[in-house]
Amino acid sequence: MEDFENIQPYTDEEAVAALQRVARHPALPVISKYIFPEFPVDTLAKMLREIKSVEDFQYSIVAKAVNVILGRSSSGFTFEGVENLRKCDGKFLAISNHRDIILDPALTQWMLMLNNIPMTEICVGSNLLSSGIVEALLRSNRMITVIRGISAREVYLSSQVLSRFIRSEISSGKSSVWIAQREGRTKNGLDITEQGLLKMFDMSGEKDFRSNFKELNIIPMSISYEYEPCDSRKAREIYIKATEGSYKKKKNEDMHSILTGIRQWKGGIHLTVGKPLTDKEITRASWYEKNDRYQAIRRILDERIISGYKLWKTNYMGYDLMTGTTRFASKYTPEDLEEFKRYTEHKIEKLERKLDKNAIRDIFWHIYGNPVVAKEGDA
Repeated sequence: MEDFENIQPYTDEEAVAALQRVARHPALPVISKYIFPEFPVDTLAKMLREIKSVEDFQYSIVAKAVNVILGRSSSGFTFEGVENLRKCDGKFLAISNHRDIILDPALTQWMLMLNNIPMTEICVGSNLLSSGIVEALLRSNRMITVIRGISAREVYLSSQVLSRFIRSEISSGKSSVWIAQREGRTKNGLDITEQGLLKMFDMSGEKDFRSNFKELNIIPMSISYEYEPCDSRKAREIYIKATEGSYKKKKNEDMHSILTGIRQWKGGIHLTVGKPLTDKEITRASWYEKNDRYQAIRRILDERIISGYKLWKTNYMGYDLMTGTTRFASKYTPEDLEEFKRYTEHKIEKLERKLDKNAIRDIFWHIYGNPVVAKEGDA
């Protein structure tokens, strides 16, 4: 357990102490006014001081905050495939596409809560813990810390610890775990599982390949937003990487992305719980040699995640605009298209003037159109 000390979520006692500190934070009145606008600004502080456990925090405060965010920044949240969780034998490992830093796992927990299914622990990068208040809130919300910004040797050792911890939580029946299919959010609209993630899972296995993966009860999940969180910021990052060769985040940029994702209008949001990987699928993957085995698992996950992704009219419009065609014109009206063009210009006009707006616009439309390419094909 000493190996897990730096990455495991807070215990009830640690969470209570951390939330007591958060209750004294000077930024809390602003947060409280956003979540509970009809109550005094000290409402959230009082609630935090009364928290007695992690579960109490999740149900008393986090759930209410998610409900408020959905009410203010979306036209509705839908989900499907819950029966795949009910069929699961024991705890599971949810592998999800990743479009928003906080909302992806938060909405997954919301879906579980609505269906009376125990919430999961959540794997989140340590780069988000630069703020004390954020660390306290996340680790009190069952966050498993994924160490970032370390050397290759340290990554290997850290991955071993993370792999052991995830396997221990699931195989012992203590908790299910949520993790994104890749490090960092999908920026270009194409959801692809990182092979290194699958290798990491296998590190802690003490049996053969088939048994190691079967033990994890892997369930793919796919979340889709009608309006992509941080869409213009993602387009900007892709552009800078393409023109300058690299992109370096500014101080507090992750926090800005978190707040933007929470406040930005997202329209409809949909979450699909895919069918779990079967013993037969894992067995077939085990027939391959070395890395090809992981590639076989990756292909199954990618197919399920892409299949579960809900395409919105914004995706079809993005595709037609990026290709200069009217292939999917039946999916939207001329008025919808004009409104989406105005939305595009509104978002990219907020970026620095020195950036090539034509290039940014094309990237922006690809962010929306690429899911159509992945799901419907480009022919």
